[in-house]
Amino acid sequence: MLTKWCRAFPGLAEEVAHARHFVAALTAQHGPVDDAVLVVSELATNAVRHSLSGSADGWFLVIVGFGDDLVRIEVVDQGGDCEPHLCDATSQEEGGRGLLLIAGCAKDWGVKNWPDGRSVWAELAREGNA
Repeated sequence: MLTKWCRAFPGLAEEVAHARHFVAALTAQHGPVDDAVLVVSELATNAVRHSLSGSADGWFLVIVGFGDDLVRIEVVDQGGDCEPHLCDATSQEEGGRGLLLIAGCAKDWGVKNWPDGRSVWAELAREGNA
């Protein structure tokens, strides 16, 4: 059973920094802080850039769950035309590698579609449980 904390943020680019601070404060005692901050930064940025969350009056929700051996970071956005997916690591395109970074540091990650949005999540090993 996970112990969960959540917070809603306006769908503005500057709110990604607030999401990072929220996650850093929660994971400071539970770790892994750096990976958790990376994950929320990438997922919140994607929510604002690539979903309806970045529209006028948009929002995204950050959920942090703590289990015995993992920390789960989840960002719920308002959905959109773009489906989150891994990009080709050899591509010359600027950007588009955030999910590759998450896949590299997470035990697992995924996407869950909802009727009015989606959630993208990553599970990280708690410090000492890698």
